[in-house]
Amino acid sequence: MQIWVGLGNPGPDYAMQRHNVGFMAADVIAEMHGFGPVQRKFSGWVQEGRIGGHKVLLLKPATFMNESGRSVAEALRFYKLGTDALTVLHDELDLAPFKVKVKQGGGTAGHNGLRSIDQHLGPAFRRVRIGIGHPGHKDRVTGHVLGNYSKAERDDLAQMLGAIGAEAEWLVKGDDARFMNEVALRMQE
Repeated sequence: MQIWVGLGNPGPDYAMQRHNVGFMAADVIAEMHGFGPVQRKFSGWVQEGRIGGHKVLLLKPATFMNESGRSVAEALRFYKLGTDALTVLHDELDLAPFKVKVKQGGGTAGHNGLRSIDQHLGPAFRRVRIGIGHPGHKDRVTGHVLGNYSKAERDDLAQMLGAIGAEAEWLVKGDDARFMNEVALRMQE
């Protein structure tokens, strides 16, 4: 079993913010792969399903971003899994908008959700980094991250999320390079 965590903040006010793109990706994966109904567990919302024959638990922590690690740690402890079974989908300032990269381990780059998971479990987990771009100056970062996707960005957002969902089978198989390549190819269409 694998646990895939989409990071975001709970509530309708945050739904279309760039910081919630991890939640959005988890929702699209669940929908495209016919996951079961949403259940309230591990201080979050979970859906169980299969991708390419592999069992996956999708988790969206309901703890707000800076406490995400508590929810993730609860789920891993319950299933007696290590961080090798964990994949975190999150927004990434240091990637161009709608670029998707996979990385094993690393720092938190100031991301409060990653920082919280790192504090609870250490840094050795796989990350699906979803580019939101940098606004250019550090004083504008908070407004950018917590800003909503514009109407002009929504087609690209939908295309990227669809690509992530459609190519999730490569991710579940551990073929990160193929996943990134296939998502990039779909984004060129």
